[in-house]
Order: sequence, then C-alpha cells, then structure tokens
Amino acid sequence: MIKNLLAFIGAVVIIAVIGMYAKFGSQVSSLDEKAMPAFMAMFDNILTNGDPARAMMKTWEVEEGITGDDVKESITALTEEYNMRLTGYVKMYTKEDAAPDEVKEARIYSLCNLTTAKIFLNYSQWYGGFMPCRIMYVQYGDGHANLISMDMTLAIHGGKPLPKEMLEAALKVKEAMEKVPERAAKGDF
Repeated sequence: MIKNLLAFIGAVVIIAVIGMYAKFGSQVSSLDEKAMPAFMAMFDNILTNGDPARAMMKTWEVEEGITGDDVKESITALTEEYNMRLTGYVKMYTKEDAAPDEVKEARIYSLCNLTTAKIFLNYSQWYGGFMPCRIMYVQYGDGHANLISMDMTLAIHGGKPLPKEMLEAALKVKEAMEKVPERAAKGDF
C-alpha cells in the first residue's frame, strides 16, 4: 500500500515537473544566462534572512572613526571618478540620544549617469523606478554605520539579455555603485 502511494506521488511530481518545463521552459531559456543564478541567490538570501529588501541590497560597513560628514565628502569626490553625477543628497534623520540598536543618523545620496539613464529609459520606461541610483548611510546609537545600495544584478541580468551598448553602460554603473560605497566606507577620496 505505502509502496503504491509513494509510486503515485513520484508520478505526480514527474508529471508536474514535465508540465512546468513545457509551460515555462522556452520562456526561461530566453532569459540572460545569469538570470537563474541571480534569482536563486536572491531567493537563498530571503530563505536565510527572511527579508526581501535585504536580499536586493549590498552593504559596506563604515570603518570606525569615519563620520557621516566624512562619508559625504568621500561620495561627493568619488562620483566624478566613476562618471556619475551626485543628483541629490538628503540628511533625512538625526537622533542624538538613539539607543544602541536604534538609528541615530540616516542620509541618502542619489547618483546618476545621465547618458546611461537615457539609454535605459529608451529601452524600457520601467527602469525609471531604479533611478537615480541611491546610497544610504545609516548609523546606529552604538556608533556602527553602514552604507547600503541596491544590488543591480537582477536589473542587468534578471530578464532577457540586454543589448550590447546598454549592457556595457549598465556594468559601468554597477561598478560605480559598488566601488563608491566600498571606498567611501574606508574614507577614500
């Protein structure tokens, strides 16, 4: 009896897998070759941490002794090196008496490469939701701080392969949005 039940369950699973491949196989094969690994990495992060926002971000710990003002100066200097423009800055929150695990200070930096933005918007208006690229500075009451920025992997590789010119431009922006916070977290200029 149990043997028959297990055989039946196995058959149902096989039929389901075949059905899913028939329905989605050709669609999945039309995606960028890095799409599935990128989606799986994000999904694994969600399963590990339970937080979809965290799974879509990258973070850099700000070295001890580097202040929010130091980070601002660093980001401002580094944007031009990576052919980006600082299009906005907001010191959105300060609470001097913050508890150790509470946000003491938060700042947002908006960066953009206008040429790349035009290429992306001409390709799909929906990329406008990612613009401008942002870096968030968050410091806690215990003094530790992080820089946070969107992981652009899915925006670049999560769908059909991007046209060559667009891919090259996008990879330069991705590099900037990883290198600027990485270097600013160390106080680099």
